[in-house]
Amino acid sequence: MTQEDGGLDGLVRKRIRALRVAQGWSLEELATRASLSQSSLSRIENGQRRLALDQLVVLARALDTTLDQLVENADEDVVVSPMIDGAHGLMRWPVQGHPGMSVVRQRLTAPPPGNPARMRAHPGREWLVVLSGTAVLLLGHRRYRVETHQAAEFPTMTPHAIGAEGGPCEILGIFDRDARRGHQRDAGGPAEDGGPRGA
Repeated sequence: MTQEDGGLDGLVRKRIRALRVAQGWSLEELATRASLSQSSLSRIENGQRRLALDQLVVLARALDTTLDQLVENADEDVVVSPMIDGAHGLMRWPVQGHPGMSVVRQRLTAPPPGNPARMRAHPGREWLVVLSGTAVLLLGHRRYRVETHQAAEFPTMTPHAIGAEGGPCEILGIFDRDARRGHQRDAGGPAEDGGPRGA
């Protein structure tokens, strides 16, 4: 890889440095792990030395990544695509690179349903983060309080529901393909108006 590669060349150098810093390693430590001299690594990071394929292979290995990940083009890295679901008052985002994944931001105002028959079950997996307030997650016969900045992950084949405790709460949910389909089939139920929902 030569300087003619322009933006990608600079991006790879920044990635090497960022991955090193994220590991808490000095130039000397990464150079030792990659069997390079400290001055060579410094020149690679600073753009003063040509990037050679053999060096990138050992650097990727030392940084616990792959060559493909180290040199992939970042043209499609950033996607800004919030979508408002006006029918249900939800904000959704598709997850680039994982077309089956979606993110939903939702405000809950009512506690979860007391009637187990109103709990939902469907294939898939869900992750949620509480942005504000306190959420209550019902999973089968278990009850979890999930407070602000806490997260939960669960298989959606377990009968489940989510509601608020002690006032409104706001959650960010991430669904895999199957869980998203389960939500679409459940659309229009009590969950969509800000009340308790089968997650």
